[in-house]
Amino acid sequence: MSKQSKRREALLYHAKPSPGKIKVVPTKKYASQRDLSLAYSPGVAEPCLEIEKDKDNAYKYTTKGNLVAVISNGTAVLGLGNIGPEASKPVMEGKGLLFKIFADIDVFDIEVDTEDVEEFIATVKRIAPTFGGINLEDIKAPEAFEIERRLKEELDIPVMHDDQHGTAIISAAALLNALELAEKTIEEVKIVVSGAGAAAISCTRLYMAFGAKRENIVMLDSKGVIRDDREHLSTEKAEFATHRKIDTLDEAMAKADVFIGLSMANIVTPDMLTSMAANPIVFAMANPDPEISYQLAIDTRDDIIMATGRSDHPNQVNNVLGFPFIFRGALDVRATKINEAMKIGAVKALSQLAKEPVPEQVNIAYGETKLNFGRDYIIPKPFDPRLIATVPPAVAKAAMESGVAKEPITDWAKYETTLLDRLGSDNKLVRLLLNRARTNPKRVVFAEADRLDVLKAAQIVHDEGVAIPILLGRTDTIKELMEELEFDADVEIIDPKSDEEIERKNRYAEAFWKNRSRKGETQYSAEKVMRERNYFAAMMVNEGDADALITGYSRSYPSVVKPMLELIGMADGVKRVATTNVMMTQRGPMFLSDTSINIDPSAKDLSIIAQMTERVVRMFGMEAVMAMISYSNFGSSSNERASKVRQAVSYLHKARPDMVVDGELQTDFALNPEMLQDIFPFSKLAGKKVNTLIFPNLDSANITYKLLKELNKAESIGPIMMGMRKPVHILQLDASVDEIVNMAAIAVIDAQEKEKRQLKLQIP
Repeated sequence: MSKQSKRREALLYHAKPSPGKIKVVPTKKYASQRDLSLAYSPGVAEPCLEIEKDKDNAYKYTTKGNLVAVISNGTAVLGLGNIGPEASKPVMEGKGLLFKIFADIDVFDIEVDTEDVEEFIATVKRIAPTFGGINLEDIKAPEAFEIERRLKEELDIPVMHDDQHGTAIISAAALLNALELAEKTIEEVKIVVSGAGAAAISCTRLYMAFGAKRENIVMLDSKGVIRDDREHLSTEKAEFATHRKIDTLDEAMAKADVFIGLSMANIVTPDMLTSMAANPIVFAMANPDPEISYQLAIDTRDDIIMATGRSDHPNQVNNVLGFPFIFRGALDVRATKINEAMKIGAVKALSQLAKEPVPEQVNIAYGETKLNFGRDYIIPKPFDPRLIATVPPAVAKAAMESGVAKEPITDWAKYETTLLDRLGSDNKLVRLLLNRARTNPKRVVFAEADRLDVLKAAQIVHDEGVAIPILLGRTDTIKELMEELEFDADVEIIDPKSDEEIERKNRYAEAFWKNRSRKGETQYSAEKVMRERNYFAAMMVNEGDADALITGYSRSYPSVVKPMLELIGMADGVKRVATTNVMMTQRGPMFLSDTSINIDPSAKDLSIIAQMTERVVRMFGMEAVMAMISYSNFGSSSNERASKVRQAVSYLHKARPDMVVDGELQTDFALNPEMLQDIFPFSKLAGKKVNTLIFPNLDSANITYKLLKELNKAESIGPIMMGMRKPVHILQLDASVDEIVNMAAIAVIDAQEKEKRQLKLQIP
């Protein structure tokens, strides 16, 4: 994608369908006049009077306890510099989005139009009663130090300047683990810090809190080594001035054990790395380009332990590992501040988490066979679902032990459950999906690439490294659309009707005819259908010229399924294909089957559909907790429609006792754990959160998923084809660009999986 095209995409993302990235939504009923009279006048007077009696009641009756202000004056924005408060607003909204999706914390972004320290502090103090916490963002040094110090002293709610402390906390956790692997102690190592801004100062102070010695630290700014004989040093720089008579980074790096980079790209040379001590630890955290490239560093030293700020290399130092969870823990005990003890608690929690066995969901997301604590894994991954149940409790405990918690937690097991439930409001599955596809992209045929939305999706998967697109359709149309989209990549374009493809069409027709000659196919008819793009695309996959295909954007589902079944066929041992849709709901991802193919499946069919769906759920790194849905509960009806579901469950319990599945169940019981536990405590699903629903027929499954999609605006991935011999996935008519991108990622992951293993089902 060209620079101009990326710019346009970024602007459209922020502008459409509505400007910005965050909004306020009601949390209470408001349908009736009674609701409104409680929400506002006269009912609102009652909580107001209670808060007048005791200000702490604001936490009981308002959103204050889960509301953080992200505040900036726009003086040091993301490497863009001093661009002003209005221009900083998209970044502050983005920070609010991260707070919400990672820790379920609500945010108002506040942009303050002043560079005067006293005015800024006064403004924040005046609005502080609104919030449970203050996140200072993108404020230039040295003013940032004074602003944070004063606000921490003068307010009774948590205040943190993430640019300082976020990087410090994450890098400190990584450093502790790197030192352990290098068999070095923090008290003895020689540390070089390139950069003397807010983040560098805060990092160095935190390392010292863990035992680093001031006399072993050399810090550099744009003028070189910060020495104690240099004039006009700020208070913060003077704190780390060295007595050593050296001036340059080259000199500082000699025999150093640790390099911390928070400065600018490509300032570290291979010679500098070579001069470092054995098992050097290099955190090159300048973004987007580090102080030395990852590949050059590991090529230069095979004993290096390397971290960067980038997601495409091991050991990413990413602030999103810290600030959402630190504020989560602080808010949940109503801490009056975020102190050193809480930051140290977060560091220790992150450090320890990297040493624990990694969930399969994380391995799958990052395309790893098995992530293990080691030189390429010294810090947890941002998508690790354990973060929310690990870091906030550590922060909360530290707040309680250090005496700044006003609402201590007594039931830690309940608190952990509450934290995990917050993940349901955020759907990380799409991010995991795309990330996993990128680890091993496959060749995906887009059978309708001469449609604008399909081509847009192909452009995205190409630019994001999700897949290697092959474009089928009218060549002239595709090229015109590519020019319009500024899609100038070197991708394969094929027109099945073109004479240029005659040799390939004849080869495909010959293979198709040999396979179908005893099923009514003639050589002439085989040659004729190869001009049809879906037959041609399927043969590309069959013959190994592509790894997967997606189609169906402009044609009815049955008309597209037919050639796929004729040419590709079902996996060995599979007698029936089916589909599942993944719905991104408020309670988390829900898998619904069969949404597109089997009109009235038998008990045997349902058991097979359930097993295939369970396989797909595991493909996403999750355990299927499956309810077989009916209008009846556990034999309450003897009708044959309910009986077939009951029979399917009985078979699964015998043949697949490892599966967490039960039924027949009405949908409300399946989705309401308290109701299920109360009425049917014997169920295998009692006390569990169901994430997979198997419906008794196509009517119920298809209607349900489309209702969720349209009424609740739930994002849908699917229908995902199950049981096919090769990766084939069929879109719904007029699927959106995002849906097509997601299906392309599914196709890639399906191809990755089919490389590894064959589907094995227990057939009744």
